[in-house]
Amino acid sequence: MTQFGKPLTRTDTPIPGLVVFDLPVHGDSRGWFKENWQREKMTAAGLPDFGPVQNNVSFNDKEGTTRGIHAEPWDKFVSVATGRIFGAWVDLRQGPTYGAVYTTELDPSKAIFVPRGVGNSYQTLEPNTAYTYLVNDHWSPTAEYAFLNLADETITIPWPIPLEEAELSEKDKNHPRLADVTPIPPKKTLVLGANGQVGRALRNLWGDRPDVEFATRTDIDLSDPNSLPGARRWRDYDTIVNAAAYTAVDKAETPEGRTAAWTINATAVAELARIATDNNITLVHISSDYVYDGTKTGEYTETDAISPLGVYGQTKAAGDAIVATTPKHYIIRTSWVIGEGNNFVRTMASLAERGINPTVVNDQTGRLTFTTTIAEAIQHVLEVRPRYGVYNVTNTGEPATWYDIARRVFELVNAEQDRVTPVTTSNYYLSAKAPVSRRPKNSLLSTSRIANSGWMVPGWNTELARYLDEWTRSATSQT
Repeated sequence: MTQFGKPLTRTDTPIPGLVVFDLPVHGDSRGWFKENWQREKMTAAGLPDFGPVQNNVSFNDKEGTTRGIHAEPWDKFVSVATGRIFGAWVDLRQGPTYGAVYTTELDPSKAIFVPRGVGNSYQTLEPNTAYTYLVNDHWSPTAEYAFLNLADETITIPWPIPLEEAELSEKDKNHPRLADVTPIPPKKTLVLGANGQVGRALRNLWGDRPDVEFATRTDIDLSDPNSLPGARRWRDYDTIVNAAAYTAVDKAETPEGRTAAWTINATAVAELARIATDNNITLVHISSDYVYDGTKTGEYTETDAISPLGVYGQTKAAGDAIVATTPKHYIIRTSWVIGEGNNFVRTMASLAERGINPTVVNDQTGRLTFTTTIAEAIQHVLEVRPRYGVYNVTNTGEPATWYDIARRVFELVNAEQDRVTPVTTSNYYLSAKAPVSRRPKNSLLSTSRIANSGWMVPGWNTELARYLDEWTRSATSQT
C-alpha cells in the first residue's frame, strides 16, 4: 500500500550509484498526487543531474510479470505509477562490484536511480501495474548492452513469485549466465590535441587506460567546427579534455592567423561546449595567462577580471567564457608551459651546449608550468571533482623572469650563467619584421584554489632540474 506523507529522502545501496528515493505522496479520498520528477528538489536530495531525454511507461496486466535483467549504456530513474513491483538490480559494470545485487519493493511512494551499466529487472506484485522510467539517451543499435539470466544461480535473486510460475518473455528466459556476460565498460574520456605538449603528458599519464581515447588533429580537426557533432557518438563519453589550441601567439596577429585562432580557440570551443552540455559531459579546457594584461601587482586569482592584449589572448578569453556556460566544466589556466617538443628550456639548454650566448627578456615575470604538472592537475580534479570553474595551475616557487630561468638552465647544464644577456621586451622585438603580439609583463598565477582542493603543486625549480635531467638522459641514450 502506498505510504502518504513521507519526506523526500535518499538511501544509498551496496551498488555504487544505485540510489533509492522516498517520494512525498499526497492523498485523500479522491486519490493521490506526487512529483515524480522534480529536478531542483531531487538534485538537492542527491539525485545526479542526469539530463533525461525520454519518459517510458511499461503497463503490465498480470501479477507476476517479470522483465530483465537488462543493462543499457544510459541512466534510468525508475518509479511506479500504479501497482507495486519487486525490483532486482545487478551491477554489470567492469570493476570490483561486478555481480553485486540489490533488491527492494517499489510502490508510487518509492523510486530508484539506476546508473549506466547496472542491470535492471522487476516482477509485478499486483495486476495493472504501470512501471515508468526516465532515461538520458535514446536507443541506438551501436550502443553496448548487457543482459543477464533472471535465474542465474550465482546471484540467487529471491523472486517472490517463482520464475516457473511467472510471466516471462522467451528472450528473457534465454539470457546468458553471469560468467558469460560481457561487462559494460565505463564511459570514455576523449583527449583532443593528443600530439601537443599537454596531450603528450596525458598520454604518458593515461596511456594504458582502456577508457581513454586520444585524438590528434587527423582524428578531430578543430579548424572545422562543423565536423564536431558527427565526430563521435558523444553519449559514450564522460569527459572531454580539450588540450588542442591555436598557440602561434605572434602569427595570430596576421590576417590568416587571426582567422585560424578565432576558429580553433573560440568557434570550435563553442561547439564542444554545446556537445558537452547536450550530452552531460565534463569539459576540461586549457586556458592561458594571456587572458590578462599583466598590469596587476602580485598574483592573479581565478576571479580577477580578464583584459587580453593580443588576438591570441582574446580568443582564449572568448573560449574560457564559452566553456564557463557548460554545467560541468574545469578551466585549467596556466602559463609558461614546458613539455615534450620545442620549448624555451630546451632551446636554452641547446644554446648552452653549443656555445651560443643568448639574449633573453628580463621584464616579464612568472613561473614555469611543466606539462606533467598540468596532466596531474587534470587527473586530480577529475578524481576529486571539486566545484566546477577555473583553476590556476602553475608550478610554485619564487617568481622569475625569462632571463632568470635561462640563467638557471645554464647553471643546471654546467654552463656559465653570465653568458646570458638581459634585454627588455621592447628592445628584443625592435628589429622584428613580422607582427608581434604584446605579452603580459606579469604572468604570476595564484594556485591557492587548487591547493585548497587537496592537491600539492610542485615547485618549478625542482621540476626544471628533473626535466633537464630526463632530457639529458634521453638525448644521451639516442646518441
